[in-house]
Parts: sequence; structure tokens; C-alpha cells
Amino acid sequence: MRGVSLQVAQKEIVCLVGPNGVGKSTTILALAGALPLSAGSIMLHGKTISGLPPEKVVRYGLSLVPEGRHIFSDLTVRENLILPSGIRKDKEAFKRDLEYVYDLFPILDKRRNQSAGTLSGGEQQQLAIGRALLTSPRLLVIDEPALGLAPLIIDQVYKALLDLRRDGVTMLIVEQSTDRALEMADRLYFMQSGLIVLSGRSDDLKAKGGIEDTYFGGKLRGQKV
Repeated sequence: MRGVSLQVAQKEIVCLVGPNGVGKSTTILALAGALPLSAGSIMLHGKTISGLPPEKVVRYGLSLVPEGRHIFSDLTVRENLILPSGIRKDKEAFKRDLEYVYDLFPILDKRRNQSAGTLSGGEQQQLAIGRALLTSPRLLVIDEPALGLAPLIIDQVYKALLDLRRDGVTMLIVEQSTDRALEMADRLYFMQSGLIVLSGRSDDLKAKGGIEDTYFGGKLRGQKV
């Protein structure tokens, strides 16, 4: 990656879009403190978080749902969800947030005492998102929420993400589908070969038309809409 620059405003959904292997996951792993920066800095609500280990980045308010979910399969659904309670000072607020997650993802409430490893892929994705929400993030970063899921389950997951936007959760989402990104995001960044090659508001990009064909055809270089 070279010279990647992006920003997410409070209560926005921003999508980072691009095919496999262009640097999307590397970018968000760097944001989360899992990879070092060679240059530049990362700011979260006016504080520099670059160089901090992942556990401190979470405490500062950035929570990552990584590709592959990384749930604890030997623990129950509830045990997975209560793991973030250790970094929350207000225990009553944590309990309210836990009930919010159960309302957002009713299947997790139904399966709260079930081993997480027995959940379907879509249920595990909901669990991973719910666990991240329980850190009370200022910025929720999700890597490929639709990856490996059936179309019906994708619709359920994205409905939940739109509900989160309605409730004021700020999100940066890595996505391969331009159509899905245009439908849900306030703004998009398109990435090719480690570079941001196009960015703009969803409405402006929709008006431009032909974005997917042009983008995946490799004809864009540093454009902004």
C-alpha cells in the first residue's frame, strides 16, 4: 500500500471497495493495530492511535470484525458476547447493550447457551458483529461481512447493519460488491493495487453510472467524484 488516505465521519457508513488482493484487509488491519505502519498516522476522535497494540486500539474505540469471524468456538454464544465486559466500566450499560445485541440478532438470543462452533456461518457472522458492538466502539470496522454467506443470510446481515446506521453507529466496511456498497454507504473508496483510485459520495457515484465496469476494468487512476 502506498499513500492510502481515508476518513470516516461520525455516524457515517463508509465502504472500502475492491477485488481480492488489492490491500483492503491490510488497510483495516493497520487501522486496528494488527500491522505496523511504515509511514503516516491514524487518528480516532482527535487522538493518535497508530503504533498502539490492538487491545489498546479497542479501548480507544475502534473495534474490528475480521474476515473469518474469529469467534471462540468452544465457548457458548453468551460467553463469546460477554468477553468485552472486562473493558467496560459501566456494567449496567453493558447489560443494556447485550440486550440490544440480542434484539438486533434474535438468533443469538435463541442460541445463547449453544456452543458457538455449532452455529452456521451467518450466525457466526452475527455473533462476531455483536461481540464487536459490545466493546461500545466509536468506529466499527467490518471486513467482508457477506463473505461465504448465502444470499438470504447476506440480506439479514446487511439489514442489521442498516439498523445500526439508524441507531448512529459509525462504520467502515470492506466490500467487494460495488452494488451493495452503493446501496448502503454514505461514501465509498475504491482500491486498486494498494492505492485509492476513486472516492466519492454514493449518490454522486450512482449518478456517474458504469462504475463497476469502469472500476473492475482497471481504467481509474486517482479520480474523485
